[in-house]
Amino acid sequence: MMIETIQTWKETIELTRPYAISSRSMSAVDLFFVRLVTETGHEGVGSASPAQEVTGESPDATEAALEEMEEGLLIGGDPRHLGSLCRRVGENLGATPAAHAALDMALHDLFCRIVDVPLVELLGRSHDALPTSITIGIKSVDESLAEADEYLARGFRSLKVKVGRSIDDEIEMLHRLRERVGPEIQIRVDANQGYDLEETRRLWQKQEELQLELIEQPLPAETLTELRTLPQDLRRLVAADESLHEASDAADLAQRPRACGILNIKLMKCGGVSPALAIGQVAEATGLHLMWGCMDESVISISAALHAALACPQTRYLDLDGSLDLARDPAKGGFTLEDGELRTLDRPGLGVTLGSPAS
Repeated sequence: MMIETIQTWKETIELTRPYAISSRSMSAVDLFFVRLVTETGHEGVGSASPAQEVTGESPDATEAALEEMEEGLLIGGDPRHLGSLCRRVGENLGATPAAHAALDMALHDLFCRIVDVPLVELLGRSHDALPTSITIGIKSVDESLAEADEYLARGFRSLKVKVGRSIDDEIEMLHRLRERVGPEIQIRVDANQGYDLEETRRLWQKQEELQLELIEQPLPAETLTELRTLPQDLRRLVAADESLHEASDAADLAQRPRACGILNIKLMKCGGVSPALAIGQVAEATGLHLMWGCMDESVISISAALHAALACPQTRYLDLDGSLDLARDPAKGGFTLEDGELRTLDRPGLGVTLGSPAS
């Protein structure tokens, strides 16, 4: 058995709900799709969502890397040699982790379709299902409260709020939000590197009233020394995002005094399922917890992250809402979402179907 063809393409997809974070605003996203097909007719699919600020690669770089793969590296490879092919892709696409992620998940999907098992079962399931948060971008207080009302009505019980621009306004907004939703709803915040040490301390001083579930990447990625000066109880609630790209970063973050208590894995940052599992092994060895995040992504890559997340014992948090605001998605399936809880489908591989390129 061998991989006979590789098809890749890009689609620009509008967001139904444009949003802002501390560094930029977004209204559309460039998504890339991969289809691997064997001479026996088996196929595996993957998707990439590059972002220069997060993955360190531009959409043009992703496109060039995937186009190069169409004619070389994997053609003729035996998809049953999963580990060898994933390693080969990683060795050649280290500079473009989103492109790496798309091919890595496509290889995992293809292998699992051949052996007829869901990916999470191949990896070894640790969790049946977990709740996901849903994200509120940087907005006015009234807009944030209205959006929270909408999400709670849709069954979500965990809200992630983007902050990082104005600590005074954001503390006031979070007080209003906590009053609005009550003590049973989880509130987590994501500063996207937008705070300094003093602002982070000020937010922590309000923890008794706000009862934040976690604080994602409050300081710039390069300030681990400063992060380690914060109180230990605060650092336990810090989720490292932009500071974490690969397993070696996880090992650095775990060095005592620990810079954080939570590692936020994004497949687009680390390069797919294989590198994500390596980070998960570091977490298991050091006792750190795992959060699984995303950008605006197709259900393909959200499903890949969910399968990997449910296979890792240290997973405690999901933030896998990235496909919910796409105006369209050429892929379908992958998971169910009910009352804010994500569950994989009992189908081989990632459990997704991918249509043809948009004309």
